Formats: sequence, structure tokens, C-alpha cells
Amino acid sequence: MNLSTDRHDKTDLGLTWRNTFAELGDDFYTRVSPQPLPDPYWVAHSTSLARELGLTPSWQQSDEWLQALSGNRAVAGTEPLASVYSGHQFGVWAGQLGDGRAILLGQTASGLELQLKGAGLTPYSRMADGRAVLRSSVREFLCSEAMHGLQIPTTRALCVTGSDAPVYRETAETAAVLTRLAPSFVRFGHFEHFSARAQVEQLRALADYVIDQHYPQCRGAESPGGKAYAALLQAVSERTAKLLAQWQAIGFCHGVMNTDNMSILGLTIDYGPFQFLDAYQPGHICNHSDTQGRYAFNRQPNVAYWNLFCLAQALLPLIEEQSLAMAALEPFKTMFPQELERQMRAKLGLTDSTAPNDRLLIEDILSLLARSGIDYTIFWRRLSHSVGSGDVTPVRDLFLEPAGFDGWWLRYAQRIGAQSRQQLSQAMLRANPKFVLRNHLAELAIQGAKRQDFAALASLLEVLQAPFDEHPEFEHYADFPPDWAHSIEISCSS
Repeated sequence: MNLSTDRHDKTDLGLTWRNTFAELGDDFYTRVSPQPLPDPYWVAHSTSLARELGLTPSWQQSDEWLQALSGNRAVAGTEPLASVYSGHQFGVWAGQLGDGRAILLGQTASGLELQLKGAGLTPYSRMADGRAVLRSSVREFLCSEAMHGLQIPTTRALCVTGSDAPVYRETAETAAVLTRLAPSFVRFGHFEHFSARAQVEQLRALADYVIDQHYPQCRGAESPGGKAYAALLQAVSERTAKLLAQWQAIGFCHGVMNTDNMSILGLTIDYGPFQFLDAYQPGHICNHSDTQGRYAFNRQPNVAYWNLFCLAQALLPLIEEQSLAMAALEPFKTMFPQELERQMRAKLGLTDSTAPNDRLLIEDILSLLARSGIDYTIFWRRLSHSVGSGDVTPVRDLFLEPAGFDGWWLRYAQRIGAQSRQQLSQAMLRANPKFVLRNHLAELAIQGAKRQDFAALASLLEVLQAPFDEHPEFEHYADFPPDWAHSIEISCSS
């Protein structure tokens, strides 16, 4: 394995680079060069993210960009590295992990870190090949941009490049490299790594780095010593609470909420066996590998708190007082339910004021959806339209036994009263997307990509980046899932 970054075929992409993470020192990473991907080709691009980075449209046709983002040419000004971290996986301490197939090139001038995922072996690949397959790369690319379109904090994806080089998972597949960006890829597991090894100075350096780079408000004169680190923990708890409320409101299942898959910035990260709910089933398990149902949809908030507790344990050598650490976790317990209720009220258009029975309205409609297994996204979108049109039939028709819904609708109609129904409908349409990345839609895009037909992928990306718009030309992306969708199995290899 070539760990050297001294490669002569460097290319200048015209970007200004820095790498503040590299300044932490060798205890935090290994310098490692991406491994070349044979005969790469473009699979997908995010034009919107490219614009945010200030890239000119010609980059999509550039062979220099293609080769650089496939790992075939070193990029001038970058310091490629793979970071080390540890973590709990499925609730069990897994020890040392790390970037097993992701290589950080550096930070762009906009402050976003750029990683190549699937760029080859690193010291943390743990007997694996360091590669990503086309299937998983397309899924992460689409879902990263879909979540951004839904206004949910997430890592972003700039592009995917593919190759006919074989990669072996359950079966032989083809290789791909995903270029993804985020303000930081630091995870809970980075802190767990140094805490578990009693490397307190490294733990402090990492915490100081995260505070200085991303949470400067925690470094107040009124917060000396361990209080700054407690403030960091509280800030992470608050961001995580808001993120989980957004997941639950939109119907998103992460599938593998290990502590090494939890972002210190409260971002959705590491898209593997994810799923957006089709039928509303609170106990739904989207990860075929999750035989115990640890990461079922309705368990996600509790798992998030458990993971935050692990982060608190890791930071305890810096916070010093356990009472301070536990107090820093408390905001999650209050903020999550408050934020989830706010999100659900927005889905119902109840943003004018708070009425005593609003919470019961929310609980009752979710109970009705669960009892009948109603399609989650379609229900909320139809409800949004029905409020404006006055015709509730399209919503009522979703229920095989509509009597329960009829009673609920009467209470709901009384609650919204004489408000302008058109304005209310428009507000609800901005809270209830028409399009989400359902598993069967991703699968159709993947099958096309395997044939090097990227039309379905490109059109799907278009609607996912603006999921609240109508897109009448893509109405089929908002249909009920076909019967074969229920047979799709996604696992940790996805």
C-alpha cells in the first residue's frame, strides 16, 4: 500500500486548499494517497453544489477533474489523509475503526472539507479493499442531495465517478468513487478513540480544534476549564436533537446509527442502509443486518441520546465533573420533543398559535396512519392539497376503514377554523415534500447506471433537489411504490 503523497502527476484544479485537521498531528491520521481507478467515467454531478463551490460549468467535461476525483492524479495544494477513530457499533464497543475507504484531500476556500470515498486502501480498512461500489455510491449521492433539498443538515455530494474494475461484495460489482463535502467529518467516535486510550492531551486538542473551528461560542470567558467542553457537549446535544426531530418528521430511517456514524456537527452522515418510509410503520427496520431492530425508526431518538451519552463519557476527562456532563445532555430531552412537535405542527399548518389539543391531533393522526399502514409522504402531500381545495376525498381514499379519519378530519377542520385555506395549504406544501428518495427509485437509477445510462439518475436528482415543487413532468416519481419495492433488502453493505 502506497502511503506516500509525493506523486509527480499533480494537477491544479484552480481551487485554494488548506487542511486544518492535518495540523492536529500524526496521532489523528495517516497520510495516504488515493489509489488509481482504472478507466474512470462520469456517473453523476450536483450542479447546485458545484455552483456553491464556484466551479465553472466546464468542470463536468474536464478530464483533469475526472482523473483527480477518481484518485488518478494528485491535486496540487492538498494533503490527503485518512483519520483514525473508534466507536460503538450496534451498541458494542468495536475499538479502533477509522476512514477505511475515505480520504480527505483538504478544505476548499468555502471551508468545506472534501473527501474521496472509495479511493482505496488506508491503514484503517480492516481487511477490506477500501473501495466503494457503484450501487452504494449512487445511493449516497442521491440521498445527500435529497436531504439538502429537504433542508435537513447533511453531508453533500459533488459527483460520482465509475469504473468497470470489479469489486466483490455479496457478488461481483463495479467500483466507484464518491466526492463528498462537509464543514467537518469529525464524529463522536473520534473523541471515543482518544478517551478509550487515555490520551487526554490528544482528546483536548481535538475538542479545542472542534470548538475553535465550529463552536467558538463555547469558548467564553465565563466558561473556563471543563465548562467550555461541557458547553461543546450541550451544543452537540442540541444540534442532534433538532436533526432527529427532522428525521422523524420526514420519515427518514438512517439504519446504522453507530457512534462512529454520528456527526459532531449534527449532520446526517454515512448513508448506508437508509430508507424513507413508504407505509407508516413506527417499528420499521430498514437495515437487513439489524436483526435485533436496534435502529428501528421509532428507536432512533433514544439511540441518539445513548450515543450522546457515549460522547459525554468520552469528554468526561475534560469536563471533569459528571454532573456538568449530564446537565449538558439534558437539552436533548426537552428540545427533541419540542422540535418534533413544531415540525409536526408545521406539517398540519398549525403555525398560528398553540392550542391545548394540538398534540392530541398529531398523536391521533399518526396512530391512524400506523393502524392502516398509510403511505407517509403521500398522505401529508394530499392533506396539504385538500386543505386548499376543500376536497378531502383523495385523503379519505387512502384509508380502507375511513371512519376514524372522518372523525379526526372534523376535529382538524374545527381547529384550523376560518383561516385562509389557500394560504394554509401553501404553507403545508412547503413542509410536506412531494418527492423523497424511495428505495425503488434509487434502485431504478442504479440499474440504469450499471448500463451507463444515467438519464434516470439525472432526472431523479432534479426533483430531489427541489422536492416541494410539483414537477408535473416527473409525476411518476411521486407514485405509490410498486409491489416489487417491498422485496428490496438493504444492509450495511449498501
